Amino acid sequence: MDNSQQHNGTAVNFLILLSFGNLQELQLLIFPLFLAVYIITLVGNFLILIVVSVGKKLHTPMYFFLGNLSFLEIWYTANITPKMLVDLLRKEKTISLAGCFIQLYIFCALGTVECFLLLLMSYDRYLAICSPLHYVKLMNWNYCFKLTAGTWLWGFLLAAGLNFLVSISLALCGPNQIDHFFCDLTPLLKLSCSDTHPAEVAILVACFTVSLFPFLLTITSYIHIISTILKIPSSSGKTKAFSTCSSHLIIVTIFYGTLGITYIISLGTQSVELNKILSLLYTVLTPMFNPIVYSLRNKEVKEVISKLLGKVANFSNWVKAIQ
Repeated sequence: MDNSQQHNGTAVNFLILLSFGNLQELQLLIFPLFLAVYIITLVGNFLILIVVSVGKKLHTPMYFFLGNLSFLEIWYTANITPKMLVDLLRKEKTISLAGCFIQLYIFCALGTVECFLLLLMSYDRYLAICSPLHYVKLMNWNYCFKLTAGTWLWGFLLAAGLNFLVSISLALCGPNQIDHFFCDLTPLLKLSCSDTHPAEVAILVACFTVSLFPFLLTITSYIHIISTILKIPSSSGKTKAFSTCSSHLIIVTIFYGTLGITYIISLGTQSVELNKILSLLYTVLTPMFNPIVYSLRNKEVKEVISKLLGKVANFSNWVKAIQ
């Protein structure tokens, strides 16, 4: 008797993640690829954190928000990827029910915080470009700390409320298999033997609050930013102004682009495997792009990285000379 039959009709206390079951023979091949992506993500975001911390030129609100974003991406990917990597190497891919809801909670909380952090970064660029004379007064450090602390608090409180509503709305009585590589809301709802309508309404309201609302505000900010840049008479002024927000605009495009593509395609298809692949975009790949975009496109970040590498090289030469 398989596990799904064994737990059918009984209370579920652990779950089985089917992960990439249809790609069983390829799992050992894709493991090194996902491991490499995870390492690049960690190293890149830690590098951004170090650069923002030690580079005095980067002690500005824009890079303070960037440091928060990198810190978030480290924990966002650490919540899902290590478990996924371990599961690729073993046959039994189990997770406790409590562990599943903790993973879901952290995923929802950090996803919410990211949406509002991106909004804060666009607001910072809006003030810097559209109201440069008032920028220093408006975007002071006290205000930045309050905005950032409020964003983190809001994300974790909202996720706690959503998880509470989902947990009390669902009666999980089997089968206990989630056809996914992590505990996502949609596959978890499919396990319920009770009415999922209240949970679905709560999820819909939460999605509007944490993604569509900040997305629309972010887009509105960039409409004003771009229209202001286009009014700058000199081409060099336009280039300089646009360069201060181009990296963030790319990150916003990647983040909301992958979310939008995932949502649109998931509505038009019932393919579980396709939904898993799309989920990889925003859970595994997107966190890797943040440090890559900012390190390759941002002149100030590249200058600080070059100085750091120079100091490391000098220290290595000094150690060799002593030996």
